[in-house]
Amino acid sequence: MNKKTTILVVDDERGVRQSFNMVLKDEYNVLLAKNGEQAVDIFIKNPVDLILLDILLPDIDGVELLQKLKEVDASTEIIMVTAVNEIQTAVKAIKMGAYEYVIKPFDVDDVLTIIHRALEKRSLIKEVNYLRSELERFNPFEKMVGKDKKMLAIFELISTISDGDGAVLIQGETGTGKELVARAIHNRSARKNQPFVVVNCAAIPSTVMESEIFGHNKGAFTGAIHTTLGKLEIANKGTVFLDDINTLDINMQGKLLRAIQEKEFERVGSNKVFKVDVRFVAASNRSLNKLISQGEFRKDLFYRLNVFPIKLPPLVDRKSDIPLLVNHFLEVYSKKTGKAPKSFSKRALNALMRYDWPGNVRELENLIERLSTVAKKPVIQLHDISSPTRSTEKIKDMKLKDAVSEFKKRYVCEVLESVDGNRKRAAEILGIHRNTLLGKLNEEF
Repeated sequence: MNKKTTILVVDDERGVRQSFNMVLKDEYNVLLAKNGEQAVDIFIKNPVDLILLDILLPDIDGVELLQKLKEVDASTEIIMVTAVNEIQTAVKAIKMGAYEYVIKPFDVDDVLTIIHRALEKRSLIKEVNYLRSELERFNPFEKMVGKDKKMLAIFELISTISDGDGAVLIQGETGTGKELVARAIHNRSARKNQPFVVVNCAAIPSTVMESEIFGHNKGAFTGAIHTTLGKLEIANKGTVFLDDINTLDINMQGKLLRAIQEKEFERVGSNKVFKVDVRFVAASNRSLNKLISQGEFRKDLFYRLNVFPIKLPPLVDRKSDIPLLVNHFLEVYSKKTGKAPKSFSKRALNALMRYDWPGNVRELENLIERLSTVAKKPVIQLHDISSPTRSTEKIKDMKLKDAVSEFKKRYVCEVLESVDGNRKRAAEILGIHRNTLLGKLNEEF
């Protein structure tokens, strides 16, 4: 530690203050206070890294002063100074945020060791906070990747609405990243240090949905052997993400509407009203407007959720992001496996660009995970990603002429890959002139 590290000694005994000053002054900047009032004044006016705080002070209880100082700056480490008969109070102080305690008369080496450890902890916490801020700066939107203008607009919208507290409705096809958007909103909000609780509406049977969201009391129904907290109570002060909210039945929609409007609810089997402070973020992979017109979704619930609407584009509408996503997922699965990241050949990447990705980003991620595992060579080739399923999905709705043309393109590419790009050899296998092969390649690429 260097002279810039400041320690505040708070003790009403002049001899104790002088003893600490003698021990610490060569290594630290030492400030001295004889009572609580003086300590608070010094603490507010000076940057203090650590406090040695006597439990018995003439004007205030040391534990009470500990609370006051922590309210001003919770990051400052505090070591309680106590007599043998005050150890129980010192333990209580540790439970309230003190780092450790030392006993009078103190051993110099013991005190220096405790101080060093406390300052080391403070330094590590500061480093973690710094690294988190750097991570936030370079990766501000979780695992969301994209430079397409549609995605940039969504990133900007997330930044804008995160500071608010109104409900958010995210709509988009399956696999477009709705939960990532919800987490990004939560992690950039004032609630970021509170729970982010996911309710997967599609995966929870309607018969237990009310209990899942609101909780239940012991004996509320057969099998309720103890009181269970619901997702809303667990998420208090944080964010609730209602995924696939379009699957909720009408009856449950009405109960949820009341909870959103009033910020209160009742557990199943209880008449007690519980207040809750949560932000609601909902997601749907179907058009809620269409469901409203069909009588399957409440209009009033839609309006209550649709304070901040977000519409996520399918991957087919942002194909320019595919190379970025591919590189991102290759790096992710390289770290998971501990192997060097693979890459895609130009033709293989072009094939990914041509595909319409009905499963969106999730389908692309699953493919990259599979190829990262099973592809034997460092460069993934076209034949590695070709499959009957993928071919059928691509051509099943085509006219015969277009389907034949698509098959020819695929076959030519696969033959080329099999001979490592040797065009002369590929032309021989295909039974065509080399110039004809070049013409087909120019048409495709």
